[in-house]
Amino acid sequence: MTDTTSTLDLGPQTLIVARLAEGVREEQLADGTPCPGCAVRNMLGHLTGLAVAFRDAARKDLGATTDTPPDAAAPEIGPGWREDLAKALDALADAWRDPAAWTGMTRAGGVDLPGAVAGAVVADELVIHGWDLARATGQEYTPDPAALRVSHDFLRAAAEESDRGDGIFGPVVPVPADAPLLDRAVGLSGRDPGWTRG
Repeated sequence: MTDTTSTLDLGPQTLIVARLAEGVREEQLADGTPCPGCAVRNMLGHLTGLAVAFRDAARKDLGATTDTPPDAAAPEIGPGWREDLAKALDALADAWRDPAAWTGMTRAGGVDLPGAVAGAVVADELVIHGWDLARATGQEYTPDPAALRVSHDFLRAAAEESDRGDGIFGPVVPVPADAPLLDRAVGLSGRDPGWTRG
C-alpha cells in the first residue's frame, strides 16, 4: 500500500470505466473476457455491483450490499444497465472523496477490512476490470496513473504474501520487469497481458 492511497481520487478511473462501458455494443454482451467464464454482460454486472458495494463500504453502510461474496453468482445486467452503471460509478467516486471512508473498519464482499485497504481493493478492481472490458470489446485503455499505481502496489503485496505465488485473481503470470506498469499489474492479477479476443 502506498502512502498516497488515502488521498486517491477514484473519479478519474470511474470516468474511464464509464466511457468504456458506453462504448460496448449490444452484440458484444455475450462475448468472452480475460476473466474465465465471465462474459462482457457479467463483467458489466460485476462492475455495477462492486460500485454499489464499495460505495456502501466507504459510507460504513453495512448490510446486504457489503455482505455478498463477489463470486456468489455471475451477475447479469438489466435493460437500463448503462445508466445504472454510470450512476453507481459516480456515487462510488463521491463516497471515497470523504476522508472518513479511508479510516476505521468497513466490510466488502463479506470480509471485514480497514477502510484504506477497501479503497485500494476498489481501485484495483476498477483498473483490472477496466482492462478486462477494454480487451474484450476492442477499445483503447489507459487507466488513471494514480489508480494504476495503487492497483499495482496492492497486487504486488498480495502476491508476495501468498505462499503459492498466486495473485488475488489467480496464479501470477510472469511479465518482464521492464514491461509497462499496466502489464505488470495485469500479470500480478493472474491475467495474460497479451490476451486478445478469440
